[in-house]
Amino acid sequence: MIARKNRVAAFGRPPAAGHHLASGQRLARDAAEAAEVRAHQTDPDVIALRVERVRTQVDRLCWAGIVLGLAFTMTNVQSFAAAGAAAWSLPWLAAWLLDPTVSLVLLAILRAEQVTARYQVSTGPWVRRAKWFTLAATYVMNTWESYAAGSLAGIVLHSVPPLLVFTAAEAVTDLRDKLTEAVNVAFGEATREHQPTKTRQPASQKPLRRKLFADYLNEARQAWTPAVTISPAWVRQVTDCSRGLSSRLADALAAEVEGGVKPRER
Repeated sequence: MIARKNRVAAFGRPPAAGHHLASGQRLARDAAEAAEVRAHQTDPDVIALRVERVRTQVDRLCWAGIVLGLAFTMTNVQSFAAAGAAAWSLPWLAAWLLDPTVSLVLLAILRAEQVTARYQVSTGPWVRRAKWFTLAATYVMNTWESYAAGSLAGIVLHSVPPLLVFTAAEAVTDLRDKLTEAVNVAFGEATREHQPTKTRQPASQKPLRRKLFADYLNEARQAWTPAVTISPAWVRQVTDCSRGLSSRLADALAAEVEGGVKPRER
């Protein structure tokens, strides 16, 4: 009889109270683990790191496309520069240097813009002129023979890579600028979420409205004086807007001034 009771105690189901206690402990452990994971996932540094990783992926993909596009144009540029010279002759060999010369200058400019866009620092007009000149030179040399021969298929074929490089070179700068802005916004929002409860905005108070184009323009309009030269750099200085938005704001404010609409005095 004693042995039977021992078997029941050993192999029977535990009491109901013990079972519920074990389930509660497991739920408490899962809740603690979920809270810890969420705390790490919503940490400002983790969110900023995720956006940084996306920016790195975008940079790598754009660079891969640009390098492959420039490599595709190399043969056509060499054929254009050789101008029918005999293979392996000195002019034929020297013709291979033309495309890398132009491409290396373009890549240097894009690499510099990669850093300036990261910190939202504007570059001078000669940087963009040099970039456009290298891209235009690559396009002309790559499609010259097709235009001379009147081959529409050749024009389309040899126009796609340089035009793709051109658009990618322009787009990647704006993308870096916007991704940098996204990092700052994500970090700021996550920081506000992690502020102590006593410092958070009261629930009865309306949340801050997102700053619109008109708001930035009004700030620039209030800060402008006749002695000020309107430029994107000045607009960024007085409104703290992004580089991509500063050009539009400068154009809009300049159009108001030139149109005779005087900004309101401070």
